[in-house]
Amino acid sequence: MSPRPDIGRRDGLLSRLGEKERFALLLIAPAATVLVLFQVVPIAIGANASFRDWQLYDPKGTWIGLAHYRYILTDPTFLTVVLPNTFLLMFASVAISLVIGMALAHLLNWNFRGHTLVQTVILLPQMIAPVIAATSMRWTFNDQFGVIAAFLRWIGYGQISWLAERWPSFLIVLFTDVWIWAPWFALILLAALKSLPREPFEAAQIDAAGRWRTFTHVTLPMLRPVIGVCVLIRSIDAFRTFDQVWVLTGGGPARTTEVFSIYAYIETFVNLDFGRGSAAAMVGAVIILIVAWTMYRAVDRMTNVSR
Repeated sequence: MSPRPDIGRRDGLLSRLGEKERFALLLIAPAATVLVLFQVVPIAIGANASFRDWQLYDPKGTWIGLAHYRYILTDPTFLTVVLPNTFLLMFASVAISLVIGMALAHLLNWNFRGHTLVQTVILLPQMIAPVIAATSMRWTFNDQFGVIAAFLRWIGYGQISWLAERWPSFLIVLFTDVWIWAPWFALILLAALKSLPREPFEAAQIDAAGRWRTFTHVTLPMLRPVIGVCVLIRSIDAFRTFDQVWVLTGGGPARTTEVFSIYAYIETFVNLDFGRGSAAAMVGAVIILIVAWTMYRAVDRMTNVSR
């Protein structure tokens, strides 16, 4: 009995789909290998180390369970300094950068002479590495030879030790972070502004709505999904801020400006306790996952409302 023609056609179709799937797997194999080797494996090693007595000068590797987690979650420095500093820096930096970025985006959305030059100058901080920007700020606010100190002496105000006290140091860190990331908000929001339809603005102009009312009732609702995504991405990045804080203050004075990434770094590479540092990293990962999920749900609701 000869095989039915539809069976041969079905077998040929399956073989062709199999080849495509194998070819697709072959294409993604290098990226998947890199992801596994440099992301999944280090996370697994760190998670395993967080349950072990793994000090770098005496790596016993014995299983101690949740001892590191209990230490971190009961550490007064972590609870009363590190977490408040981290969340304060995250929320303040994101909020201020968003407001300034929105203002800059509206400025760049206008056509005026020198527009290209102004846009280039505004975006310059985004082109500078955070370490270089933080180093420049450290020199600028140096109480001996900094530009700010020289200006204060010139007006007769006197000398201020900016980096010797908690809140002046923290404000400099916040200022540096905002200076670096406000242009990023401006660039994303400018692209969003240029993509908005003109009809709602024309209708608002016909209704004699002022600029502020047009912004709050037309522009802002249409930009809400973009703002939500920008805030989500930037909040996750701000939670793990390291460069600016380490270069400007190193977590000082007396650990008063320490944020989460500095805390994990000190436990791992200063105190040489790889297990405790890994546990701190795991705690931070759980915290940022909860924060990111909460913000994602808020952004999702915001997007649905705007629709």
